[in-house]
Amino acid sequence: MSLNTDRLWALPLLSQMNLDNPFKIRRLPKDTKMVKEKKQEFWKWAESNWKSPDIEWKGAKYITAGIDVGSVSSQAVIMVDGKILVYGNMRTGSNSPDSARDALNFALKTTDMPAKKIDYCIGTGYGRVNVPFADRSITEIACHAKGANFIYGPDVRTVLDVGGQDIKVIRCDENGKVTNFMMNDKCAAGTGRGMEVFADLLGVAIDEIGDMSYNIKQEPLAVSSTCVVYAKSEATDLLRKGWRTEEVLAAYCMAMAERIYSLVERIGVVPEFAVTGGMAKNRGVIDRLTQMIGIEPMKTFWNTQIAGAAGAALFGYDFCQKGKMRKK
Repeated sequence: MSLNTDRLWALPLLSQMNLDNPFKIRRLPKDTKMVKEKKQEFWKWAESNWKSPDIEWKGAKYITAGIDVGSVSSQAVIMVDGKILVYGNMRTGSNSPDSARDALNFALKTTDMPAKKIDYCIGTGYGRVNVPFADRSITEIACHAKGANFIYGPDVRTVLDVGGQDIKVIRCDENGKVTNFMMNDKCAAGTGRGMEVFADLLGVAIDEIGDMSYNIKQEPLAVSSTCVVYAKSEATDLLRKGWRTEEVLAAYCMAMAERIYSLVERIGVVPEFAVTGGMAKNRGVIDRLTQMIGIEPMKTFWNTQIAGAAGAALFGYDFCQKGKMRKK
């Protein structure tokens, strides 16, 4: 069989053919490994679980759980007599029931306590009605106010929660009870999902964005688009014009801060001011927002993403104290 030199591109394929039978493909040796390059997921934040070193579940009067199934992340908090025993914080999966189970199991991995010991469970968040083992569901507005009161203390009066797909500004009293709130329309702009999109677009790990956005000589103008799709296009154009990645990040963080501020301004901020959700960990947005409102946010030891689930677990504890435990 002769080969046409104009068809040399076919040599790799022909090398795998049996020339006596061109239609029979020669198998690769068994020890040959096919290597597929894995795309780096810049948006991916670190999942975490935690157990208190000081609290024991055995002998507890009431054990309650709060499950917060959000559009981007899901959390489970298990409390023993109103104190956090364990929590889990992980990515929301393809459906709410599985995400709720996964979050609970992730939290329970840190302890030897079986799930059947839970006296009451509250579902909250975007998928709250789809938590299959919950005794009831409560809105994320109520749970975030009560959870912020727990993780920041009773002095908190204004709670900003930046979730995966929405922004909530909540006013509450010293008991964590909601007195007023405002919420934006569901849109990725100004939310956690919008920041994930930009992390992938610019090839920057999401937990590095805040610090990198301040690696600039002067503050650039915010990207003008409020929609993530158009903001991506605008950011791409800026890069083509020679902007550094840090400058584009700064411009987008400023745009997110301005979008959040437009909602905060409408309801007003009363000290003390607390931020919950994953965006609380992004100083690129929160520090710029702080400059706009003129009030420093409160500090907390706790993971800010567990506020909703913590509030849900506390509601469960309240129900138990009123004699409304589940029947076992």
